[in-house]
Amino acid sequence: MSGAGGAGEVAGPAPPAQEEGMTWWYRWLCRLSGVLGAVSCAVSGLFSCITIHPLNIAAGVWMLMNAFILLLCEAPFCCQFVEFANTVAEKVDRLRSWQKAVFYCGMAVIPIVMSLTLTTLLGNAVAFATGVLYGLSALGKKGDAVSYARIQQQKQQVDEEKLAETVEGEL
Repeated sequence: MSGAGGAGEVAGPAPPAQEEGMTWWYRWLCRLSGVLGAVSCAVSGLFSCITIHPLNIAAGVWMLMNAFILLLCEAPFCCQFVEFANTVAEKVDRLRSWQKAVFYCGMAVIPIVMSLTLTTLLGNAVAFATGVLYGLSALGKKGDAVSYARIQQQKQQVDEEKLAETVEGEL
């Protein structure tokens, strides 16, 4: 057992792709939002399952699955008795922020499409917000005014030089 598998474990894991400009507090905000989204999906999923309408039950089961996946990805210590929890969390940490955003928002929209009720809307709102937070982090930081003004000034100088060359060429 420790032959080929042991050699793969000795090598260090790839650095998480999430450190592409996210501050520590924003990373924790995203994780906290994911955990709160999992709790809200689980509670709303249980309430959605208490009905006789099959689409509500399907949406509730999907929301419970979303809750488990969110907890598995964002807080693997909550799933410590699931053997594959740490490996899944490591793989998810290697994903880029926009990939997480698409995944989380997509997971949150499916139950709403299945059954558009207040329970599914409120239950998936925080999970969708987690995807939005990851999406915003993928956009990057907003530049400061000084560097923006410097870039604009350089563009203006280049445009003026091109205009001057064009005018000289016509004369």
